[in-house]
Amino acid sequence: MRKLHEFNLALFGKWCWRMLVAKEGLWHRVLKTSYGEEGGSLKEIGRDCSLWWRMLSRIRGGVGLGEGSWFYNNVRRVVGGVGTTFFWTNNWVGGVPLRERFPRLFDLAVDRWVSVEDMVRQGWEDGGSSCVWRRRLFAWEEECVRECYVLLHDIVLQEHLSDR
Repeated sequence: MRKLHEFNLALFGKWCWRMLVAKEGLWHRVLKTSYGEEGGSLKEIGRDCSLWWRMLSRIRGGVGLGEGSWFYNNVRRVVGGVGTTFFWTNNWVGGVPLRERFPRLFDLAVDRWVSVEDMVRQGWEDGGSSCVWRRRLFAWEEECVRECYVLLHDIVLQEHLSDR
């Protein structure tokens, strides 16, 4: 019974992988139409969703093997310089999405679905215009911004490479 459970998790993991790498595929377009999209990713659980979609969403959320989000903990996003990697929500720097590492900044960001490419273009270095906040930041929030800039300081993107 355990092997059947692990086999099913592996199949669901394969579907999760397909949704990451084949966004122009027929199944991705069908799921996008059925359940919607938010911030470049398919919505986790929509109204009137199928049992298959609920299970798939649970796998993407970490249910299954061990602790935490086993699927996303084992997927790494490589950012080139051209692509659709989302600055706040994708796991592309530091091992966790920036929205989890800096939840207060994510809450205060005007554009929560900005891409890494757009942030680079707008200038994410200290003093750049890339981050626009809903209100003026408190001193402790400004310290979070500085910590975020330190994390991003040594990132160099390759303009000729696409995200993968």
